[in-house]
Amino acid sequence: MSENKITILGIGNTLFSDEGVGIYVLPLLEEAFKNNENIEIIEGLTDGIKLLGPVEDAENLIIIDAINAGKPGGTIIKLEGDEIPAYFGIKMSIHQLGFQEVLMAAKMRERYPKRIAMLGMQPTSLQLGIGLTETNQANLDELASAVIKQVQNWSHSR
Repeated sequence: MSENKITILGIGNTLFSDEGVGIYVLPLLEEAFKNNENIEIIEGLTDGIKLLGPVEDAENLIIIDAINAGKPGGTIIKLEGDEIPAYFGIKMSIHQLGFQEVLMAAKMRERYPKRIAMLGMQPTSLQLGIGLTETNQANLDELASAVIKQVQNWSHSR
């Protein structure tokens, strides 16, 4: 596994409007990184414990998800390293529990990524509904840019 390999994992539930932001941003990232073989993009949906393999295999992991930080809808949020498990413990989305367990299991098995960051967006709505709210849709490019910037930072540092 190359030191520079970066795994981007989009998680979310596309049935609950802004909860699906981690999935909806992936096509933008696939386009941005289409010629970069060091980037692996995984659509995690709500797979919970099935994501343990990809997490444990990742040297550098970027998780993209709806993040409820009590900020205005559409706000881009970034958490790194130890902020992530602590943050998961507070109040997150429906499927989050499963993913928190994945991170804990990887840590217990001493197969935690060297570097881990979580980028996401404050949901405007988590109501049942397909597609993002206008507010969050309008900020999708900004979220993609934040992820691209994170990849560039990691690619240029060891």
